[in-house]
Amino acid sequence: MGPLFQGLSGKHMDDAFFMQRERRRLIALAVVCIALVGGALYLQFAAHEDPCPLCILQRYAFLAIALFALVGSGLRNWGGIRATETLILLAAVCGVAAAGKHVWTLAHPASSCGFDALEPIVDALPLAKIWPSVFQVSGLCETPYPPILGLSLPQWALVAFVLTFVLVARSMQRGRPSHAA
Repeated sequence: MGPLFQGLSGKHMDDAFFMQRERRRLIALAVVCIALVGGALYLQFAAHEDPCPLCILQRYAFLAIALFALVGSGLRNWGGIRATETLILLAAVCGVAAAGKHVWTLAHPASSCGFDALEPIVDALPLAKIWPSVFQVSGLCETPYPPILGLSLPQWALVAFVLTFVLVARSMQRGRPSHAA
């Protein structure tokens, strides 16, 4: 065992191991979410794929997951980690809702009138005022862009949100010392 576990034995060593593992997973989740938003920004600025209201809401969900994961990774008790993981689950559900609606809109483009009622709401959020080039709506939800490895960007986002939810929920149920639950 490394220096982190010196002086620990039995139950405490198991607890330290599991907590360290969980904290590393949370950091990995945060990095992935930030990378996904970075990819969306690349598509926006380099490929000129303008974000719609649902795209922006998906960005917020990914950033919320990343923020909660980073906060959780810095905590040293299971109660705090469980609380941040619960917030991650909530953000993932919001992401599933936004990405699911986006996938449905792309599959049914005739259902849209060309103006999204979400636009003024999303554009009124604080980050849209602070950083408009990243968080302000400039596209339509029904605009199809070229797929990436066979899936549209909202489909990939939906996969990412569902995976986040399933893996974090599974982690909350398993892989922890019984006294930490």
